[in-house]
Amino acid sequence: MPHQNTPHTRLGRTGLRVSRLCLGTVNFGGRVEEPEARTLLDHALDHGVDFVDTADMYGWRVHKGFTEEMIGRWLGDSPSRRDAVVLATKVGNPVGSGPNDEGLSARHIISACDASLRRLRTDWIDLYQMHRMDPGVPWDEVWQAMETLTAQGKIRYVGASNFSGWGLVSAQEAARRRGFPGLASEQCLYNLLVRHPELETVPAASAYGIGVLVWSPLHGGLLSGVLRKRAEGTAVKSAQGRADSALPIHRNAVEEFEGLCAELDRDPAEVGLAWALARPGVTSVVIGPRTPAHVDGALRALAEPLDTAVLARLDSLFPPVGRGGPAPDAWLG
Repeated sequence: MPHQNTPHTRLGRTGLRVSRLCLGTVNFGGRVEEPEARTLLDHALDHGVDFVDTADMYGWRVHKGFTEEMIGRWLGDSPSRRDAVVLATKVGNPVGSGPNDEGLSARHIISACDASLRRLRTDWIDLYQMHRMDPGVPWDEVWQAMETLTAQGKIRYVGASNFSGWGLVSAQEAARRRGFPGLASEQCLYNLLVRHPELETVPAASAYGIGVLVWSPLHGGLLSGVLRKRAEGTAVKSAQGRADSALPIHRNAVEEFEGLCAELDRDPAEVGLAWALARPGVTSVVIGPRTPAHVDGALRALAEPLDTAVLARLDSLFPPVGRGGPAPDAWLG
């Protein structure tokens, strides 16, 4: 069972308690094979990381839905696991080639939820997140579908992902008009390089009591010691994707960042995660480990927060937008 001293916090204004680290599963299937994924899930749960995040389209390197199937097999192996885990998945990105196989129509939300439940081998989803905004669907239709799933006992809370600040407000005001609780969380791209959520998204979430979950806190590995790993020939995730495209632009800052981490005698990934965990309004940070050692490093980041002097140095290396803080003061003179 999970260690009881692992830090947990409430998900926004809700009564649901989640671990401050969330096990992200985007690497499961293709990068992390099933035996290793099971080891990661066991290791995380044994150390109190009981918040698991996935999506209906994850596993696309094999086939969409494969990651949920893997998690479902793991959950099904032990009757006690489902009650021990806070399980989150997502809906909205394409899962098929048909015209109704994506988006936030009532038809797709309800059918996709049923499909996720079958793959996950569970009767309910704790946090059902909209993977992206769908401006073509009115909020009344979205909330009607979510109300139906909640009334049926298939979902407990609704979350958002990759929403703008105004998107959170419009969603929440529409839910309020219906007498529905609306959003419990927003999952956004947020790290030392990508600080624009501080302008609108995080302030809007805080104003409405919406928890903030951070994805890609290391910017696809760019903040995990990419220069050292490239020199050693051990770069994997950091040698591709957003990390690879951002490195030429931010190389000097990344070099200084790795130098600072060497001064602190701390792994760069720990420092990047500790910074994200220290940000105001952040509920939980989604990690994407490939080994148990990656989980252990994230746990150290949680256990050993950064002091104010180090946070100030990080601000100088990776400045916030404008003057920092929320809009509009961030850009007003």
